[in-house]
Amino acid sequence: MSRREDEPTIDVDRLVGRYYDEVPDPDEPTQRVAFGTSGHRGSSASRSFNERHIHATTQAICRHRAAEGIDGPLFLGRDTHALSEPAFRSALEVLVANGVDVRIDDGDLHTPTPVVSHAILRHNRDRRDRVADGIVVTPSHNPPEDGGFKYNPPHGGPADATVTDQIEQEANRLLGDPSQLQRVPWETARGQVRRHDYRGAYLDDLPEIVDLDVIRASGLSLGADPLGGATVDYWGAIGERFGLDLEVVNDRVDPTFAFMPPDRDGKTRMDCSSAAAMANLVELRERFDVAFGNDPDGDRHGIVTPTAGLLDPNHYLAVAIDYLFGQRGWDAAIGVGKTLVSSSLIDRVVQALGRRLLEVPVGFKWFVPGLLDGSIGFGGEESAGASFLRRDGSPWTTDKDGIVLCLLAAEMTARDGTDPGQRFDALAQRFGRPSYRRVDAPATVEQKAALKTLSPSDVTVDTLAGEPITTVLTRAPGNDEPIGGLKVLTDNGWFAARPSGTEDVYKIYAESLRDDDHLRAILDEAQQLVTDTLDRRA
Repeated sequence: MSRREDEPTIDVDRLVGRYYDEVPDPDEPTQRVAFGTSGHRGSSASRSFNERHIHATTQAICRHRAAEGIDGPLFLGRDTHALSEPAFRSALEVLVANGVDVRIDDGDLHTPTPVVSHAILRHNRDRRDRVADGIVVTPSHNPPEDGGFKYNPPHGGPADATVTDQIEQEANRLLGDPSQLQRVPWETARGQVRRHDYRGAYLDDLPEIVDLDVIRASGLSLGADPLGGATVDYWGAIGERFGLDLEVVNDRVDPTFAFMPPDRDGKTRMDCSSAAAMANLVELRERFDVAFGNDPDGDRHGIVTPTAGLLDPNHYLAVAIDYLFGQRGWDAAIGVGKTLVSSSLIDRVVQALGRRLLEVPVGFKWFVPGLLDGSIGFGGEESAGASFLRRDGSPWTTDKDGIVLCLLAAEMTARDGTDPGQRFDALAQRFGRPSYRRVDAPATVEQKAALKTLSPSDVTVDTLAGEPITTVLTRAPGNDEPIGGLKVLTDNGWFAARPSGTEDVYKIYAESLRDDDHLRAILDEAQQLVTDTLDRRA
């Protein structure tokens, strides 16, 4: 299955031409630099991702590095989106002009997000001077016409809001005053960078986090679909290096991503958590004992088994936690991290394991401290992003790593012949089979602002879908940080509501541990509850 013949692909030449030719207006809010949970994203087609944005943002990062005394190498990676290569070049022009020791791939390969995080941590291990940081040029699973640019400080994970706010403000100031931008021509810049064997270093360490010996000995048949992304340069090398029976089912790199099936709404997204986007691999599921896919920057995972098809991301998170903490032998004090919109099945699994649960707001950045100091063994979010510790309990990455989550699915299957889908069925029999859904509801700008400022006392009802409300949260229980919305819980279900940062909607996440009818009741009452609560605040 692929894109319909009548569905247009992007015009790559025109998209790249607009990247260089069109200049954003810093007085137009939609054309300014805006760091969300995963860096600055946009498109040259809307003047939200152009050469000036990348020059300004990179210059702002250079000034942040100088202010923080970060004078070690900067690891620079990129994915396969059409705008990633020109943005990669633009960033190099500014980094070299500012005297930054830039490290790019020694074979000009694409570089997944987790590989950059791994490189930063590997360099900074036991180091107090000349620490490294990194930049990844990627819009993740977003459509082909989009570009993205994200900064990872010396801790190796996503930059927190304090850092991104500083970079964003300085970048937007530089948009209005480009005379302060330092840059050298691309031809000069590429001759002044240092080369780094990203792939070799990452593969060297893989046996320290996944039991590749047990996978090889099992003879499992594995399938990998990079979805046209950066892991296309990794999966074949992993199979060959470690003697795995691993087939890369699609090695095409095409910036139009014309081989991708349309997502549920008809748009092209390289979303490895979407059964629609992963349809090509799901169709091949009976050929493999386990198959898996990644998004273009390799920080997300999609797991496919012969009987279950594509696993729900929440289901696999629970399976991975149950397996890791039952098998690794990590210290009893090491806990589990989850975002508060992830499945409550995870809560039940963690409780049964006797482990501490760290429940945080949406955003992988909240897991960085725990993954870095080893106090949490696993951090995962509902959108198919996770990472975990090495087998000895030391840090691996502090950003999401879709590669090791895929290999973990192979390891657990090789261990005793029970694949992740079967493992989920066993968990569901013990703890309940969750029904989970996310929907969008209309909201005005004023309503979205009000939703961010609600307190538990604003919820005046006592029941949700026929069950007593047990807890109302506006701050995450794991770190007491604001969740930017509301979460309401009962014994067998919950919902959370958060405003969208880009659209006039708010997002409702809901789950029932009873059945689909109960989930529908939760969603219906959740939307009414939020509407009534916001009306009272108006």
